[in-house]
Amino acid sequence: MRLVRGGGYVWYSTLLLVFWAGAAFAQGGPPMRTDDPGTPGNGNWEINTGLTTDRRVQERNFDAPVLDINYGAGDHLQLNFEIPYLVRGTNNGPTQAGLGNSGIAAKWRFYENEKLGLDISMYPRLEFNNPTASVRRGLADRGQRFLMPFELSKKLGPIQVNPEAGYWFTQHGPDLWIAGIAVGHQASERLELLAEQYNTGDVGGSYHESTFGGGGRLRLHGPVLLIFMAGRSFRGAASGEPQLIGYLGLQIQIKKKPAPDLQPKHK
Repeated sequence: MRLVRGGGYVWYSTLLLVFWAGAAFAQGGPPMRTDDPGTPGNGNWEINTGLTTDRRVQERNFDAPVLDINYGAGDHLQLNFEIPYLVRGTNNGPTQAGLGNSGIAAKWRFYENEKLGLDISMYPRLEFNNPTASVRRGLADRGQRFLMPFELSKKLGPIQVNPEAGYWFTQHGPDLWIAGIAVGHQASERLELLAEQYNTGDVGGSYHESTFGGGGRLRLHGPVLLIFMAGRSFRGAASGEPQLIGYLGLQIQIKKKPAPDLQPKHK
């Protein structure tokens, strides 16, 4: 990941996102970069698979595809496994492809207050190398990384705001921080519109990057949703920040079937 110098527009753009939301439901997670306290529910599955892009003036990075599997181990706990297939091209070299680092995570929504409209969760994640040549070829970062983030969802009248902040502990290279905010609008029964503002940077350094994006989730049929997002940096190509970020894929929601009622019916 290349980080570049940002500006003082981060909090201004965050406020714009909040006011854009209208009647909103905080919805992080794929296709957005920011996550939220939501979990699939006890015994339910949520499987996301899609193509992502991160295009900069000197390089083009793709997850083609990325597989993101989630399982509800209780009403407040979500288990996650994620692995991408990476494709990277540069202006001065050949295009390379290979398996990226795997990630395992567990989200725990440890606070839930319907009266206050407030949910809080933690979502620790461990990323590690696979036994492939991707690290040697420069496709995947060497060593392990551990992310400790917290997510919050707060209802403010007709609006729910979904911020996330976290810290990457990196075995090789500088530690990183992340901070994002996502909002959503239920435009119709089938379509949910999303927007976010996302930031990341090296801890104690002078570099960071800031992006904005918009997208949505469209229910195609039954448990299958089309999920999509596109965005970019606030700054131009000379900054080195991404000039296009995107996600296009499917989300499959598999609900646990209720147990059959074995009790006799009484009229």
